[in-house]
Amino acid sequence: MPKPNPLAGLAAASLPRREFAVLFAALLTVAAGNTALQTVLPAIARVIRIPDMLVAIIFSFSALLWTFSAPYWARQSDMRGRRRLMLLGTLGFMVSMAGCGIAIHAGLQGWLVPIATFALFATLRSLFGIFGSASNPAAQAYVAGRTNEQDRTAALSSLASAFGLGTIIGPAVAPLFILPPFGLAGPMFAFAAIAAVVTIAVARVLPDDDPTHHPGVAQSGSGAPSSEPSVAGSTTGASVRAAAAGRPQKLSVKDSRILPFMIFGFVSGSIQAATGQALGFLVIDSVGGDAMAAQQQIAIIFMAGAFATLLAQWGLIPQLGLTPPALMRWGTIIAGIGTAGIALAGSFHVMVIAFALMSLGYGLARPGFTAGASLAVGRAEQGGVAGAVTSVNGSCFIFAPAIGIGLYQIGGTLPYWLGAAALACLAVYAFAQPALGREPGEHLDEDA
Repeated sequence: MPKPNPLAGLAAASLPRREFAVLFAALLTVAAGNTALQTVLPAIARVIRIPDMLVAIIFSFSALLWTFSAPYWARQSDMRGRRRLMLLGTLGFMVSMAGCGIAIHAGLQGWLVPIATFALFATLRSLFGIFGSASNPAAQAYVAGRTNEQDRTAALSSLASAFGLGTIIGPAVAPLFILPPFGLAGPMFAFAAIAAVVTIAVARVLPDDDPTHHPGVAQSGSGAPSSEPSVAGSTTGASVRAAAAGRPQKLSVKDSRILPFMIFGFVSGSIQAATGQALGFLVIDSVGGDAMAAQQQIAIIFMAGAFATLLAQWGLIPQLGLTPPALMRWGTIIAGIGTAGIALAGSFHVMVIAFALMSLGYGLARPGFTAGASLAVGRAEQGGVAGAVTSVNGSCFIFAPAIGIGLYQIGGTLPYWLGAAALACLAVYAFAQPALGREPGEHLDEDA
């Protein structure tokens, strides 16, 4: 096996488990804390008497900021190192969650009037959209830069499972943190505390890959520790140039090499966001509109989805050695079947199985889109493609949740019938689009 680079082992041929665990924990925490708000904010809005539409605006505005800031932080991770941007992202998330908790607690206690509570919460929430988005592209580029093509799909799939799993676990565990003295603001303080622990772990475990700390390396041409290392542990000409120049080229989502993957990611993510947002309302209405009585059922459904996601990304992908084309194609088909199953579900148990099947499909398709986009470009552009992927993932939550709720108000199963039909069309696109069918060995290595 290739030896690590002598320079602090920053360009190891494989990613140490300890480092990957920290990356996984960081993305899991950010995703779980973000989506946990979806379960408590409706109740908070009713207590403080904030209109439901204002709650939706908060989420949409944060997602919009996330979409535009992610590519910028991705380029900064190329110039300043992945570790520094990981720290920025987790710190931004921690400060945002703690601040939001303070604002909500003040509103619940009557210390702030409703409109002041909304304004303060929206401002502090925007910190997550601006700074919290730094973690995702930095983590993806960190993994991509330390794995070869054969291992990258499995590694990025496992990393993607952190964010996907967090979006499911967050709403399920949030009610456990509704405890005195903070009540409904408790989940925000809890996730802020968890983020503080993760931030310390990032600072202590991940190696310092800031290129400004190793100026002689980049200038001498012997290697660039902050750039994408080669499989053998030595740096390539492209990675040296990227670090030495300090101005990595911006990779647009419209770049012909990754555009088909961005289209696939946006469509699949939007369908998942729309149908997922409506699911809670569907469960509540299925038990007669009693929100408290439905909480246990909602938790069970989301935990089933979490288990299915883990099965896909920790079991099926590494064991079967599935490539990005197979993941996108068959994952979309499975997700479509599960989505249609929710529309047809006549009982709670059938709904649990259908949602698990839908989650299994997305657990395959979403990592396929991430890994495929990463493999479509050279190592020197991994920061750029990570930013594009993160931006697309964030854009899925700007309009899709509101659309899902709107369709649900028209007809309870309408979001799922339309979602299943859209996934069927997306599966055809995955089979017909040449770029999405290209196997890893067929991608050009621009650093060769």
